[in-house]
Amino acid sequence: MLKLDGESLSIEDVARVARRDETDIRISDEAAKRVERSRRLVDKWVASGETIYGITTGFGEFANVSIPTEQIRQLQQNLLRSHSAGVGEPLAPEVVRAMLLLRANALAKGCSGIRLVAIEQLLKMLAADALPVIPSRGSVGSSGDLAPLSHLALAMTGEGFISLPGSDSAQRSTLPAHEALAIVGIPALALEAKEGLALINGTQMMSAIGCLALHRAKQLADLADIAAAMSFDALRATDTAFDARIHRARPHRGQQYVAEHMLQLVAGSEIRKSHLDNDPRVQDAYSLRCIPQVHGSVRDTIEFVERVLSTEINSATDNPLIIPDEEGDDGVHLEGGNFHGEPLALALDYLAIAISELANISERRTERLVNGALSNGLPRFLTPKGGLNSGLMIAQYTAAALVSENKVLAHPASVDSIPTSGNQEDHNSMGSIAALKLRNVVVNVGSVLAIELLCGAQGIDFLKPLKPGKGSEKAYQLIRERVPFLDEDRNISEDIAKLVELTDGGSFVQKVTEIVK
Repeated sequence: MLKLDGESLSIEDVARVARRDETDIRISDEAAKRVERSRRLVDKWVASGETIYGITTGFGEFANVSIPTEQIRQLQQNLLRSHSAGVGEPLAPEVVRAMLLLRANALAKGCSGIRLVAIEQLLKMLAADALPVIPSRGSVGSSGDLAPLSHLALAMTGEGFISLPGSDSAQRSTLPAHEALAIVGIPALALEAKEGLALINGTQMMSAIGCLALHRAKQLADLADIAAAMSFDALRATDTAFDARIHRARPHRGQQYVAEHMLQLVAGSEIRKSHLDNDPRVQDAYSLRCIPQVHGSVRDTIEFVERVLSTEINSATDNPLIIPDEEGDDGVHLEGGNFHGEPLALALDYLAIAISELANISERRTERLVNGALSNGLPRFLTPKGGLNSGLMIAQYTAAALVSENKVLAHPASVDSIPTSGNQEDHNSMGSIAALKLRNVVVNVGSVLAIELLCGAQGIDFLKPLKPGKGSEKAYQLIRERVPFLDEDRNISEDIAKLVELTDGGSFVQKVTEIVK
């Protein structure tokens, strides 16, 4: 069981819930008490007629419009309806699950003035896998992800649409929200004061996509080292560049880690031993020699972004915040800007740039593998019957295309801003755009690394009976269980797809790591 307290949720927790590996999620007793304390304050202020943004006033530029007490409930429902203005393809189910979880955790901090029943509604829908249909475009990422979260919250009230799982796990059916809620036995939520605003003011779309992208990026960092080790063996490279003394002289943490990791992966390589005494080469090309510096810098970036995301997913990100005093009998409401997505926008842009570099350097190693002038004796395009067969020639084209696409996607979204709400909201982060671009970059990087693995395994085959390092050897065996040696031309797309599937999810990396650690 995962207990939400608004303080200790991890990125791994988010990934598990998004994959449906964890479905029993509840709010902790202490968090529930905090939620109830802040709710009592909202009820008290509403009863006394106090003016509070978004509770007894309109929203955005309408903050100067007072709302009569008898219209407060309608105000909250109207907020969800008017702000559900998203367009584009719906967010993937794993992203919506993460959003439901993250919104519940943010509300569990007890700073939002929402009723406990509203948080429980989020968790019930998550447990039933009743997922609001949320268009992916429409957030400018500063008053939170207003449009996406409005679609999420509107579904909680029985309006909008919800997707339910079908008999085939790959298929889902979309129904009007009130019908879907009835099927899973969850009553529609009737909003009270502050609750619509509390549900939609936040960064949960960009946080959800960011957490899942970061989780995959960490796997890709390990996968890139493994792919590089296979290329190292296939290209008969030297391991001098991984010597710990080099990296102690420039002690970036990621660089030192990758240098050690590479030595572990190529340890015991018969291929390396075979040319130790008669190799005329003094040093390898940068794509091999500088693996620790490039891969290590990516790891340092991942570490930074993980700190940002870990803080964000355990933060209160709506407005106004309700802060009870120590006794819980009184408190304050504070109007601020914790919903602004700038911390995430910058970090997610940074991660997209960094993770793109894993693909950039990987494609260069793939080029060396297939280029007869650079491959240190491997047959051109890694085919034994060149001319009649083109071998892996076009696999490198595909890697090049994906790398070029990533260069466009890595342009930062956070440098842009367009004012909204009559210039009341005059600086916007575009964090949701950064997140969506990052998600595409991560997918592309996985395919580029799969292509390098495909070419590396093919190259190692031409050097038999010599064996590669123990990490490369284990990776080679796992690859050959899915994709046989390319003796005659065949549909390479299928081979790449099989390796993307093999390396997605972490088990491939784990099996190789168990051999070398």
